[in-house]
Amino acid sequence: MAHKNTRFEVRFPPSEDTLRVNINTRTTEFSNGACQVDSDTWTHYWVLDLALKPIEEPQTSKNGGIEALSQLGIDSSDSAASAFLKDYMSLVTKVRKAAIIRFVFSCVRGYLVRSDFLEQRLECCAGVERVESFISPLHAVPNAAFQEVSPSQLSEVLNYAIGSLLLQDIEAEDFEGEFLRLDNEFKNRFSFSWLQADPIPRRRIAWVQGRENIGVSRRAYEAARALGVSIVMIDNPGHWLEDDHGPYAHLREAFIPMSIEVDQGFTQRIVDAVRGYKYSVDGLTTISDMRLPGVAEACEILGLPTSPYTAFQIAGHKGKTRMLEADAGESVTLSNATELSNFLNSEKGQQLAFPLVVKPSLGWNSDCVSKVWNLNELVEAVQRASERHADAASPSLGVVIEPYIEGPEVDANLVLLDGQVVYFDIEDDFPTRGDASDAGMDDNFQETQVLLPSVLPKDEIQLLCESLRRSILRQGFTSGVFHCEARVRHSTMIYTDRDGIFDMQKKEERGRERSIYLHEINARPPGYLESVAVTLTHGVDYYALQILLCIGSVENSRVHALCNPFLNGPQFHLCILIIPQTRAGIMKTEDAGADLLSRNPELRKHVPDYDTYLKRGAILEGPSARSLWWVANFSVISRTSRLDCIRRARFIQENFIYELE
Repeated sequence: MAHKNTRFEVRFPPSEDTLRVNINTRTTEFSNGACQVDSDTWTHYWVLDLALKPIEEPQTSKNGGIEALSQLGIDSSDSAASAFLKDYMSLVTKVRKAAIIRFVFSCVRGYLVRSDFLEQRLECCAGVERVESFISPLHAVPNAAFQEVSPSQLSEVLNYAIGSLLLQDIEAEDFEGEFLRLDNEFKNRFSFSWLQADPIPRRRIAWVQGRENIGVSRRAYEAARALGVSIVMIDNPGHWLEDDHGPYAHLREAFIPMSIEVDQGFTQRIVDAVRGYKYSVDGLTTISDMRLPGVAEACEILGLPTSPYTAFQIAGHKGKTRMLEADAGESVTLSNATELSNFLNSEKGQQLAFPLVVKPSLGWNSDCVSKVWNLNELVEAVQRASERHADAASPSLGVVIEPYIEGPEVDANLVLLDGQVVYFDIEDDFPTRGDASDAGMDDNFQETQVLLPSVLPKDEIQLLCESLRRSILRQGFTSGVFHCEARVRHSTMIYTDRDGIFDMQKKEERGRERSIYLHEINARPPGYLESVAVTLTHGVDYYALQILLCIGSVENSRVHALCNPFLNGPQFHLCILIIPQTRAGIMKTEDAGADLLSRNPELRKHVPDYDTYLKRGAILEGPSARSLWWVANFSVISRTSRLDCIRRARFIQENFIYELE
């Protein structure tokens, strides 16, 4: 580690810009024991910190004259790093506040597992104002030996920087404290194999269904670009990604307009589209539940990497999923509503214990799921569930009837590689209206609040991981990203209201033996809100993993690398808050989410991600809406405690207002 402190007049040719700053330089070397480039070389990297403090007024020298400052010239056209330095050195002198700029260098040559690893792993890092990587996807990282750097060497040394970050609003008297804090953050966030020895070839994948807008898909496409993977998008004509000159055309290599209606010709249309494309593809994927089986079947026909088509069929069918479980005897599946009468007359039907849960065999977003308390409600709920997808292109009349299970519900996300769990996270899914003890048939099970990380005890979390892994393997999968929903039966935790805060608390008495009750397995990453939440909280990007896994075993090393969460655990508590429809009408408020944040600006630093789904002019169907779309969602964070996070989320709930026409 080396320090130097000098006062400079800095010039940035070819412009005439001149800045007067005090520059404190510091270099620090890191040895990343978790990052092995090859059998003999461990990744070492080092950082150059520039602590910048504006010089307020020229000082008088001892002989009475004006102090002559050392001259420093930095050509800002030399490199992206030099341009970064100029921009933020100018900002320091303009706002008259101290700042730290850190440049990152690698001691060994190699290739980044994803070119934006700095931005991705430093997102939401306290105090970090901006991060910028200087290495393009798939390009080699130059090696730069660790060295002391004087300001006069900056122009030359910065050519080897792989990225930089800016810290603002710091106390100029505490540069050393900020340096040490940043060092600890780097050890926490970059102790994984972010550099590989061999060149990474460009890959190309076909992606079926591009989502409804950029707001719920941007990070997936940005991940592909950072991985060096080109996307050929397949979607309906008129999709927002189709225009070659549109604002988002750069996110894909090409767009193939094709009906993606899930009908009898769906799979063959995908096969024809991929075969007809001018270049070969390395993988084929989708994150659309209803399209997963057809895409897997197309992969089998095309000879592309995939899990078995039959596995996706099982995962997409709640009845088949339930019948594979050890506790399948508690449930019943019906091919259609007319079978209910025969079931009720059977020995098993005579022994029904209410309440029960009724759901369509095919479905998503807890759509058309009902809790029933008697036979009349059961008959009505079965009929409704059977009719839910009766008019679809591929009709489904099946219904699942299962017991209502007490116990905390969780969202569990697992990444499997060759049958082994290489990463998983568990999130607490707060009770819904349908979970209430007095819930009626029309009280749905739409999520309202998801909190991560989970507060369940470690043994229950491990039980979830092992049980769900076995369930995934039973369906026929060995690799992939899986979003599961389940409950911990007879958990030691229970949701209670204590001092006005509703959260899980430990039960006073130990119950019966705990077990996991599986609701469903989705053979794809969690929804956009949850995928973003995991990236922000743990540093693991499920979209990047989905992209790599669809390419096959050639990308296993990058999958392993990108499955590493932050070394010290989650960087904060995060609550995904869903604002459901509670009234029917036409939305009059322009953007209720933006309006809330503008009225409460202090909230903004606690809300790294939000989206208003139903804006001005949107039709709200109310709580009994056929499709369970919410008004808005917020990701609410607290670096202090889970309790503080819940309180902030509750504040948003209580202050979220909008007008209807």
